[in-house]
Order: sequence, then C-alpha cells, then structure tokens
Amino acid sequence: MTEPTAVFEPDLLNACIACGYCLPTCPTYRLTGDEASSPRGRITLMRGIQNGDIDIDDPIAVEQSSQCLACRACEPVCPAGVQYGRLVEQWRGVAWKRRPVKMLATAAAVRRSWPVRLGAMVVPHARPHVGTGETNLMLGCFERLLYPKVSRSVCEVYPEISVDPSQGCCGALHAHNGELEVGEEMAQQLGDQLSGTIVSTAGGCAAHLASVIGRDRVKEFSEYAIEHPPTHPLTPIERHSRVARIAIQDSCHLRNGLGVADDIRSLVRMIGTLVELRTAGDCCGAAGSYSLLRPRDARRVFDEKREELAETDVDIIVVVNPGCYRQVKAEVARASLPIEVAHLAELVAEATRS
Repeated sequence: MTEPTAVFEPDLLNACIACGYCLPTCPTYRLTGDEASSPRGRITLMRGIQNGDIDIDDPIAVEQSSQCLACRACEPVCPAGVQYGRLVEQWRGVAWKRRPVKMLATAAAVRRSWPVRLGAMVVPHARPHVGTGETNLMLGCFERLLYPKVSRSVCEVYPEISVDPSQGCCGALHAHNGELEVGEEMAQQLGDQLSGTIVSTAGGCAAHLASVIGRDRVKEFSEYAIEHPPTHPLTPIERHSRVARIAIQDSCHLRNGLGVADDIRSLVRMIGTLVELRTAGDCCGAAGSYSLLRPRDARRVFDEKREELAETDVDIIVVVNPGCYRQVKAEVARASLPIEVAHLAELVAEATRS
C-alpha cells in the first residue's frame, strides 16, 4: 500500500459502474484486447491510485495514461455519463508533471501569445479585420502556422467575422497533456480577449474552449455555416470531371465532446456527394500530441481507416481539426492513396466560387 493520492474528483471517478459498454468503442482496447487498455480498465487503475493501492509512478499506470488517445469515444455510449476525458486530464496533470519528458516543447512555446504571433508573421493566414458584428474567428496556434488557408477561407465566405491576430493559444494542447489549470487559464484569457461569439475551425479547440467559457459562446465552423448560410450560394465542386465524392474524418473531441457531426455532413451534401465511411467517427490517431509522442501507435490506430479508404472511391477526405489534417494527410501520402485532404472551410470557400 502507498499513501492515497487525491488525483481525481471522487464524484467523477465513482460514476463508473463497470458495465463494459465502453470497451468496443475504445481504439486501444480494440488493438490490444487488454482490459487495462480500455476506459473501464484505466478507471480501475485510477481508483487504485486514488485509494493508495497503486503508486502514481507504477509502470503500468504510467503507460496507460500515455497510451490512451483521450478521444472520448467511450463517453457517448456510457449509460452512467462518466466524464472520462476529464478524468484522463486529471490523471496526466499529476503523473506527467513527474515525468516532464512527456511534455512537448511546443506546448511551452505557445503558452504566451507572442511566439505564435511572431511565427505567424511569415505565413499568409487571415489578416486583421474588423467585422460587422460581435463574432470573432479563433485563429488557433498551430493551424494558423501550418494551414493558413483555413482562416483565409473562413474570411472569404464570411467577411463579417472579425480577426484579431494578437490572440494566443486556447490552451487545449496544455489541458490534454497534463497542464489542466494552465489550459483552462489560457482558454479564459482568450474568451476575455475575443468578445461575443467565437468561431473555431479546430474541433479539439472548440470543445476545450466551450468547456471553459461556455457552450453558448463557441461555434464550430460547420455550426456557424448552417446557421448563417453564405451570401454566395454553394455550388457542388468537381474532381475528375464529376461531382466530388467526399468522405469525412470527424474530430473526436468535436463529435464526442460537443456532439457536432450532423452539421458537417449537411454542408458536405451541399458541396459534393457524401461518402460515409464506416470509420468516420473513429480516431485517426492524431489525438493532439499523441501522433508525435507515440507515432507507431498512431499509425496502428489509422490502419483500419487506411484499408477502408483504399477500398472506397473517394476524391476528398474532409477534416475539421488541424491535428487530424496533419495525421490524415501524412497517412494518405504514406499509403500512396490518390485522395485529396482538405479542411471543410477550404471546400466551402471553393464551392462559393464555382
């Protein structure tokens, strides 16, 4: 026995009734068949840590806190409403601080807004703009650097949305990687800086920001687009002399945390032919920093999706999160699949020009 470790909120931890509904939804359990690699198994480990039966530095516990994708696929099917994602963040908040090698240097780099602004000066993301209402675009930190066309596309379709390039990171990366308090503080700062409704083109960021400043203030791009049809009508886009056949890779936190999936599909049907993948709602392996920390496991998570894409006549796979963008694009290229990867906002902007 070790000393009990008050890591988890007791009410959250005690909500699990160990029914097992979560097991078939869990990517790591499906890969390993190991009970410890399931949400139920990990909650058993959490209870052991809380009670002092398992040390927080126990190798199995440390491995499971890292192996989990934190995709939250278990939450929608849980009859007890267990907030598993919150429990994992609390777990990492203690376990990973004792092992700082797990933390990404990039998370530290975006803790303040000036490194993000400095890096973004050399990329053509959406520039400063004062719109006509109380709606602001969240530029994100890595999305504005890696995929600047996404924010430009939003502003092309919706010139009424304001852009403040002085904004920093929302803190989602920090919260998911063991710095929960820092992540929540950063989200609150962003919410204070950007007034009114905040439109996000990053599913994971939208879910994190909404959990801190309130769901009523955060709109993911597809939600906003359905509520505010573009002034220019959407015309189906073409690829290979046909209406584009478009598949979707859902953002785990957007789908499982905010319940946003239908609006994405409604938009895709307006701009092309929707091809619904069996694995659309399954994690792609990006999982924030997961694909950087555990690249081999991330590729294994993508394997089933890769096989389905290879067998499906798809022109484009659409993403709604920058981490998914990078992961899906990399895996499609690795498999030499002739499939374009694009953000939903980029395709909507194209559809207004057609």
